[in-house]
Amino acid sequence: MAQEDLTRGIGPGKRGPVGPLRRAEELADGRTRLEQRRMARARQRRRWAVEGLTVFACLVAFGTYIGTEGDPATGPDEVLPAPAGRPSGGFPVADRPGLPADAATPGLRPRQRTPTPSPSVRSPTAPQPPVFHLDIAQADVPADVDLTAAGTRDWVHWGLRGAGSTVRKRDGSGEILDEGGHGDRVGHDVSPETFSWRDGAPVSSATSTTTGVSACGVGSGFTLAVDGDGEARTLRLYAGLWMARARLEARLSTGGAATVRRLEDPHTTHTAEFTVRYRAAKGAKLLLTWTVEATFGGCGNVNLQAVALR
Repeated sequence: MAQEDLTRGIGPGKRGPVGPLRRAEELADGRTRLEQRRMARARQRRRWAVEGLTVFACLVAFGTYIGTEGDPATGPDEVLPAPAGRPSGGFPVADRPGLPADAATPGLRPRQRTPTPSPSVRSPTAPQPPVFHLDIAQADVPADVDLTAAGTRDWVHWGLRGAGSTVRKRDGSGEILDEGGHGDRVGHDVSPETFSWRDGAPVSSATSTTTGVSACGVGSGFTLAVDGDGEARTLRLYAGLWMARARLEARLSTGGAATVRRLEDPHTTHTAEFTVRYRAAKGAKLLLTWTVEATFGGCGNVNLQAVALR
Protein backbone atom coordinates (compact mmCIF):
# COMPACT_ATOMS: atom_id res chain seq x y z
CA MET A 1 0.00 0.00 0.00
CA ALA A 2 2.72 2.36 0.85
CA GLN A 3 4.60 1.25 -2.26
CA GLU A 4 1.66 2.00 -4.39
CA ASP A 5 1.34 5.50 -2.89
CA LEU A 6 4.94 6.18 -3.77
CA THR A 7 4.58 5.06 -7.34
CA ARG A 8 1.10 6.15 -8.07
CA GLY A 9 1.76 9.65 -9.06
CA ILE A 10 4.71 8.79 -11.32
CA GLY A 11 3.95 8.42 -14.96
CA PRO A 12 4.15 10.16 -18.28
CA GLY A 13 3.61 13.87 -17.88
CA LYS A 14 3.56 13.70 -14.12
CA ARG A 15 6.34 14.77 -11.84
CA GLY A 16 6.88 12.46 -8.97
CA PRO A 17 8.60 13.03 -5.74
CA VAL A 18 12.35 13.84 -5.86
CA GLY A 19 14.44 11.37 -4.01
CA PRO A 20 18.09 10.49 -3.67
CA LEU A 21 18.06 8.27 -6.77
CA ARG A 22 16.67 11.03 -9.00
CA ARG A 23 19.32 13.59 -7.89
CA ALA A 24 22.10 11.07 -8.47
CA GLU A 25 20.89 10.45 -11.98
CA GLU A 26 20.68 14.20 -12.74
CA LEU A 27 24.21 14.81 -11.32
CA ALA A 28 25.59 11.98 -13.36
CA ASP A 29 23.88 13.30 -16.49
CA GLY A 30 25.21 16.87 -15.82
CA ARG A 31 28.82 15.73 -15.58
CA THR A 32 28.54 13.88 -18.87
CA ARG A 33 27.16 16.90 -20.71
CA LEU A 34 29.96 19.14 -19.32
CA GLU A 35 32.63 16.80 -20.44
CA GLN A 36 31.06 16.58 -23.88
CA ARG A 37 31.00 20.37 -24.15
CA ARG A 38 34.67 20.57 -23.14
CA MET A 39 35.65 17.93 -25.67
CA ALA A 40 33.68 19.73 -28.38
CA ARG A 41 35.44 23.02 -27.63
CA ALA A 42 38.86 21.29 -27.74
CA ARG A 43 38.06 19.71 -31.09
CA GLN A 44 36.97 23.13 -32.42
CA ARG A 45 40.23 24.76 -31.32
CA ARG A 46 42.29 22.00 -32.98
CA ARG A 47 40.30 22.39 -36.19
CA TRP A 48 40.88 26.14 -36.17
CA ALA A 49 44.66 25.63 -35.64
CA VAL A 50 44.87 23.14 -38.49
CA GLU A 51 42.94 25.47 -40.79
CA GLY A 52 45.22 28.44 -39.84
CA LEU A 53 48.38 26.46 -40.51
CA THR A 54 46.95 25.30 -43.84
CA VAL A 55 46.17 28.89 -44.89
CA PHE A 56 49.69 30.08 -43.84
CA ALA A 57 51.36 27.26 -45.78
CA CYS A 58 49.30 28.11 -48.86
CA LEU A 59 50.32 31.79 -48.62
CA VAL A 60 54.04 30.87 -48.32
CA ALA A 61 53.78 28.49 -51.28
CA PHE A 62 51.99 31.15 -53.35
CA GLY A 63 54.63 33.79 -52.54
CA THR A 64 57.46 31.39 -53.51
CA TYR A 65 55.66 30.55 -56.74
CA ILE A 66 55.21 34.22 -57.64
CA GLY A 67 58.93 34.94 -56.93
CA THR A 68 60.00 32.00 -59.05
CA GLU A 69 57.73 32.95 -61.96
CA GLY A 70 59.13 36.53 -61.93
CA ASP A 71 62.77 35.38 -62.39
CA PRO A 72 63.36 34.77 -66.12
CA ALA A 73 66.82 33.31 -65.53
CA THR A 74 65.63 30.09 -63.83
CA GLY A 75 62.52 27.91 -63.81
CA PRO A 76 60.82 26.31 -60.82
CA ASP A 77 62.31 22.90 -61.50
CA GLU A 78 65.69 24.03 -62.83
CA VAL A 79 68.82 22.80 -61.08
CA LEU A 80 71.62 25.37 -61.17
CA PRO A 81 75.11 24.19 -62.07
CA ALA A 82 77.54 23.78 -59.23
CA PRO A 83 80.05 26.56 -58.65
CA ALA A 84 83.46 26.15 -60.27
CA GLY A 85 85.58 23.57 -58.51
CA ARG A 86 82.59 21.72 -57.00
CA PRO A 87 81.09 18.45 -58.31
CA SER A 88 78.01 18.79 -60.49
CA GLY A 89 75.06 16.40 -60.47
CA GLY A 90 71.35 15.96 -61.02
CA PHE A 91 70.26 17.25 -57.63
CA PRO A 92 70.12 20.81 -56.26
CA VAL A 93 73.40 22.29 -55.10
CA ALA A 94 71.93 23.16 -51.70
CA ASP A 95 71.09 19.47 -51.02
CA ARG A 96 74.69 18.32 -51.38
CA PRO A 97 76.25 17.44 -48.07
CA GLY A 98 79.10 19.57 -46.82
CA LEU A 99 78.28 22.72 -48.87
CA PRO A 100 78.02 26.14 -47.19
CA ALA A 101 74.66 27.54 -46.22
CA ASP A 102 74.77 30.24 -48.91
CA ALA A 103 75.10 27.78 -51.78
CA ALA A 104 72.70 28.22 -54.70
CA THR A 105 69.22 26.68 -54.44
CA PRO A 106 66.74 25.73 -57.22
CA GLY A 107 64.92 28.71 -58.62
CA LEU A 108 67.33 31.26 -57.08
CA ARG A 109 70.44 32.89 -58.49
CA PRO A 110 73.68 32.31 -56.62
CA ARG A 111 74.55 35.10 -54.23
CA GLN A 112 76.73 37.66 -55.93
CA ARG A 113 79.81 38.71 -54.01
CA THR A 114 82.36 41.32 -54.90
CA PRO A 115 85.70 39.51 -55.12
CA THR A 116 88.11 40.56 -52.42
CA PRO A 117 91.18 42.08 -54.07
CA SER A 118 94.34 40.31 -53.15
CA PRO A 119 96.79 42.59 -51.35
CA SER A 120 99.47 43.89 -53.64
CA VAL A 121 102.98 43.01 -52.61
CA ARG A 122 105.59 45.55 -53.57
CA SER A 123 109.05 44.26 -53.97
CA PRO A 124 111.73 46.61 -52.72
CA THR A 125 112.95 48.81 -55.55
CA ALA A 126 116.68 48.95 -55.90
CA PRO A 127 118.06 52.45 -56.45
CA GLN A 128 118.64 53.03 -60.14
CA PRO A 129 122.12 54.18 -61.16
CA PRO A 130 122.23 57.54 -62.96
CA VAL A 131 122.16 57.37 -66.75
CA PHE A 132 125.35 58.84 -68.23
CA HIS A 133 125.00 60.38 -71.65
CA LEU A 134 126.92 62.49 -74.15
CA ASP A 135 125.92 64.39 -77.30
CA ILE A 136 127.31 67.27 -79.36
CA ALA A 137 125.54 70.01 -81.32
CA GLN A 138 127.29 72.41 -83.70
CA ALA A 139 126.45 76.03 -84.53
CA ASP A 140 128.06 79.29 -85.66
CA VAL A 141 129.91 81.32 -83.08
CA PRO A 142 128.12 84.54 -81.98
CA ALA A 143 129.77 87.76 -83.11
CA ASP A 144 130.78 88.53 -79.52
CA VAL A 145 130.90 85.81 -76.85
CA ASP A 146 130.21 86.89 -73.26
CA LEU A 147 132.12 84.27 -71.25
CA THR A 148 130.74 85.57 -67.94
CA ALA A 149 127.19 84.79 -69.11
CA ALA A 150 128.04 81.56 -70.96
CA GLY A 151 130.21 80.03 -68.21
CA THR A 152 128.21 80.45 -64.99
CA ARG A 153 130.11 77.50 -63.46
CA ASP A 154 133.57 77.83 -65.02
CA TRP A 155 135.29 79.16 -68.13
CA VAL A 156 138.79 79.43 -69.65
CA HIS A 157 140.20 81.68 -72.40
CA TRP A 158 143.53 81.09 -74.21
CA GLY A 159 146.08 83.39 -75.88
CA LEU A 160 145.29 86.82 -74.42
CA ARG A 161 149.01 87.49 -73.77
CA GLY A 162 150.68 84.87 -75.91
CA ALA A 163 150.73 81.09 -76.44
CA GLY A 164 151.12 80.25 -72.75
CA SER A 165 148.53 82.73 -71.47
CA THR A 166 145.25 81.55 -69.95
CA VAL A 167 142.52 83.47 -68.11
CA ARG A 168 140.03 81.60 -65.92
CA LYS A 169 136.77 82.46 -64.24
CA ARG A 170 137.49 84.03 -60.87
CA ASP A 171 136.17 81.73 -58.11
CA GLY A 172 135.02 79.23 -60.76
CA SER A 173 134.68 75.49 -60.11
CA GLY A 174 138.06 74.72 -61.71
CA GLU A 175 136.56 71.70 -63.49
CA ILE A 176 137.99 72.64 -66.92
CA LEU A 177 141.50 71.19 -67.30
CA ASP A 178 144.05 71.83 -70.08
CA GLU A 179 145.70 68.45 -70.73
CA GLY A 180 148.08 69.76 -73.43
CA GLY A 181 148.11 68.10 -76.85
CA HIS A 182 150.39 67.40 -79.82
CA GLY A 183 152.34 70.01 -81.80
CA ASP A 184 153.70 73.40 -80.99
CA ARG A 185 151.17 75.85 -79.56
CA VAL A 186 151.35 79.43 -80.85
CA GLY A 187 149.30 82.52 -80.04
CA HIS A 188 147.27 84.49 -82.58
CA ASP A 189 144.94 87.48 -82.71
CA VAL A 190 142.97 86.85 -85.91
CA SER A 191 139.80 85.14 -84.63
CA PRO A 192 136.71 86.16 -86.70
CA GLU A 193 134.71 86.58 -83.44
CA THR A 194 135.47 88.51 -80.27
CA PHE A 195 135.40 87.43 -76.60
CA SER A 196 134.64 89.44 -73.45
CA TRP A 197 134.40 88.80 -69.69
CA ARG A 198 134.01 90.64 -66.39
CA ASP A 199 134.97 88.03 -63.78
CA GLY A 200 138.35 86.72 -64.89
CA ALA A 201 141.65 85.98 -63.19
CA PRO A 202 144.44 86.99 -63.49
CA VAL A 203 142.88 89.46 -65.96
CA SER A 204 139.62 90.62 -64.38
CA SER A 205 137.98 91.86 -67.57
CA ALA A 206 138.41 92.11 -71.32
CA THR A 207 136.33 93.49 -74.13
CA SER A 208 136.15 92.14 -77.69
CA THR A 209 139.46 90.34 -77.82
CA THR A 210 140.25 88.28 -80.97
CA THR A 211 143.10 86.32 -79.41
CA GLY A 212 143.53 82.55 -79.21
CA VAL A 213 146.07 79.69 -79.73
CA SER A 214 146.70 77.33 -82.65
CA ALA A 215 148.62 74.10 -83.50
CA CYS A 216 149.87 73.33 -87.03
CA GLY A 217 150.16 70.01 -88.92
CA VAL A 218 148.38 66.66 -89.15
CA GLY A 219 147.93 65.11 -85.70
CA SER A 220 148.50 68.38 -83.91
CA GLY A 221 145.88 69.82 -81.60
CA PHE A 222 144.54 70.20 -78.06
CA THR A 223 143.38 67.87 -75.31
CA LEU A 224 140.95 69.03 -72.63
CA ALA A 225 139.25 67.33 -69.68
CA VAL A 226 136.26 68.32 -67.53
CA ASP A 227 135.64 66.75 -64.14
CA GLY A 228 132.24 65.08 -63.68
CA ASP A 229 130.03 65.44 -60.61
CA GLY A 230 127.10 63.17 -61.49
CA GLU A 231 124.93 66.09 -62.70
CA ALA A 232 123.89 66.97 -66.23
CA ARG A 233 126.18 69.70 -67.59
CA THR A 234 126.49 71.82 -70.73
CA LEU A 235 129.89 72.81 -72.11
CA ARG A 236 130.52 75.16 -75.02
CA LEU A 237 133.76 74.85 -76.97
CA TYR A 238 134.77 77.81 -79.20
CA ALA A 239 137.27 76.51 -81.76
CA GLY A 240 138.20 76.73 -85.44
CA LEU A 241 140.67 75.82 -88.20
CA TRP A 242 142.58 77.25 -91.11
CA MET A 243 142.91 75.36 -94.44
CA ALA A 244 142.37 72.02 -92.75
CA ARG A 245 139.95 69.27 -91.82
CA ALA A 246 139.59 68.93 -88.05
CA ARG A 247 138.14 66.22 -85.83
CA LEU A 248 136.45 66.78 -82.46
CA GLU A 249 136.15 63.63 -80.34
CA ALA A 250 134.30 63.54 -77.02
CA ARG A 251 134.07 60.56 -74.69
CA LEU A 252 133.64 59.72 -71.01
CA SER A 253 136.55 58.33 -69.04
CA THR A 254 134.26 55.59 -67.72
CA GLY A 255 134.10 54.02 -71.21
CA GLY A 256 131.60 53.84 -74.02
CA ALA A 257 131.64 54.95 -77.62
CA ALA A 258 133.14 58.31 -78.54
CA THR A 259 131.07 61.05 -80.19
CA VAL A 260 132.78 62.66 -83.18
CA ARG A 261 132.19 65.85 -85.14
CA ARG A 262 134.23 67.17 -88.09
CA LEU A 263 134.83 70.62 -89.51
CA GLU A 264 136.55 71.38 -92.83
CA ASP A 265 137.59 74.37 -94.90
CA PRO A 266 140.33 73.98 -97.52
CA HIS A 267 140.57 77.71 -98.30
CA THR A 268 140.35 79.92 -95.22
CA THR A 269 139.42 80.17 -91.53
CA HIS A 270 136.28 78.48 -90.19
CA THR A 271 135.03 78.53 -86.60
CA ALA A 272 132.23 76.76 -84.72
CA GLU A 273 130.51 76.67 -81.36
CA PHE A 274 130.30 73.02 -80.21
CA THR A 275 127.71 72.47 -77.47
CA VAL A 276 128.48 69.31 -75.50
CA ARG A 277 125.73 68.02 -73.19
CA TYR A 278 126.81 65.23 -70.87
CA ARG A 279 126.47 63.59 -67.49
CA ALA A 280 129.60 62.03 -65.97
CA ALA A 281 129.90 60.23 -62.65
CA LYS A 282 131.63 61.94 -59.78
CA GLY A 283 135.33 61.22 -60.20
CA ALA A 284 134.97 60.54 -63.94
CA LYS A 285 135.91 62.98 -66.71
CA LEU A 286 134.66 64.28 -70.03
CA LEU A 287 137.61 64.00 -72.45
CA LEU A 288 137.86 66.25 -75.54
CA THR A 289 140.43 66.22 -78.36
CA TRP A 290 140.51 68.77 -81.17
CA THR A 291 143.09 67.75 -83.80
CA VAL A 292 144.10 68.22 -87.44
CA GLU A 293 143.05 65.30 -89.69
CA ALA A 294 144.25 66.81 -92.98
CA THR A 295 145.81 70.02 -94.29
CA PHE A 296 145.17 71.76 -97.61
CA GLY A 297 148.33 73.80 -98.07
CA GLY A 298 150.68 75.85 -96.01
CA CYS A 299 150.46 75.22 -92.29
CA GLY A 300 146.92 73.95 -91.99
CA ASN A 301 146.00 74.15 -88.32
CA VAL A 302 143.34 73.99 -85.62
CA ASN A 303 142.80 76.85 -83.17
CA LEU A 304 141.22 77.22 -79.73
CA GLN A 305 139.72 80.36 -78.21
CA ALA A 306 137.65 79.48 -75.12
CA VAL A 307 135.56 76.91 -73.22
CA ALA A 308 132.55 77.77 -70.99
CA LEU A 309 130.77 75.41 -68.55
CA ARG A 310 127.36 75.71 -66.92
